Amino acid sequence: MDWLAMIGGATGSAFLNLFSFVAVLSVVVFIHELGHFWVGRRCGVGVTAFSIGFGRELFGWTDRHGTRWKISAIPLGGYVKFVGDLNAASVPDQPHLDGMSAAERAVSFPHQNVAKRAAIVAAGPIANFLLAILIFAGFNYFSGRQVLEPRIEAVQAGSAAEKAGFLPKDLILTIDGKRIETFADMQVLVSSSAGESLAFTVDRGGRTVSLDAIPNFVERTTPFGKQRIGLLGVEASRDPGAVKRVSYTVVGALKAGAAETWSQVDRTMNFLRRLVLGRESADQLSGPLGIARAAGTAFEIGGVYSLVSLIGFLSVSIGLINLFPIPLLDGGHLLFYAIEAIRGRPLSEKAQEFGFKIGFAIVAMLMIFATWNDLVHLGTTFMARGT
Repeated sequence: MDWLAMIGGATGSAFLNLFSFVAVLSVVVFIHELGHFWVGRRCGVGVTAFSIGFGRELFGWTDRHGTRWKISAIPLGGYVKFVGDLNAASVPDQPHLDGMSAAERAVSFPHQNVAKRAAIVAAGPIANFLLAILIFAGFNYFSGRQVLEPRIEAVQAGSAAEKAGFLPKDLILTIDGKRIETFADMQVLVSSSAGESLAFTVDRGGRTVSLDAIPNFVERTTPFGKQRIGLLGVEASRDPGAVKRVSYTVVGALKAGAAETWSQVDRTMNFLRRLVLGRESADQLSGPLGIARAAGTAFEIGGVYSLVSLIGFLSVSIGLINLFPIPLLDGGHLLFYAIEAIRGRPLSEKAQEFGFKIGFAIVAMLMIFATWNDLVHLGTTFMARGT
């Protein structure tokens, strides 16, 4: 009976994860592709298809401009196909391009100047960042924020904080020169800096004291998977006066939303830097299964509110990843356009084709590796439930 109950629970969980995943990813992909589409149309480029998902079309319609809007069978992304594109990756359809009439060339994506092509390609990631800013700004404006000042209540014995000389009642002012406004600000910086020396300035009874601490490396299992973080070993103040409610004007909420978006970009880049230096493990990278699990967990914990919040965070991640200079991604196209602008002519057809093949191989390997991580994490979770 225990196994039957576990299988039934897993089936329900899988459905919730799938539903949440498709809902979250569809919104993020739609906004990304809408950025490409909107700027492309304003640059006078013809659009033949706008698809959410890949593969076989499930249903769709054609608008008065000749664009086929469709939902496709594989919900792992989407694409906008412009006139002159060979496929969803915007690889130029060279045989078709050579035989185009003057009217077709006028609306063909590959025949636009470098500035227009770069603007169209960059519009996708920019749209993702704007979506995230609006979501975070909306939360700030309508709900405000409850923040805790970065004052220490207690220092754990044997912790990095004790070794560094922190004391109860210390108020953290800066970390590595960055101003710390809340206890959460401190946690974000510390958690992403395990094993690295951080320079703190604290207010201790009215005088400024400088301290250096190296956060300990800790591995934790969360509802969203395994995470490795840095831990200082301090407890937040329990004084009711340390809790503040922050309300925002529209402008203030937008500024806070932009700051939160940039903070996520900064954390992601810091993680990648540490990954290259060997200070982070690649098994923390998640693929589609991990995102689905996170989406389902977010919906279970906080309903639509948490799901919308996840859309904001995922939108930042997808926008940033697409800017990486890997052929096949938006950043790879922008790299080709930068080379074209410098040389005064595009790379040869053979060079671009080779680049796209390399890009496809890189993206495919990353997807396989991330999916393997997801399967390992799911297998570990399933076995833990069975014991």
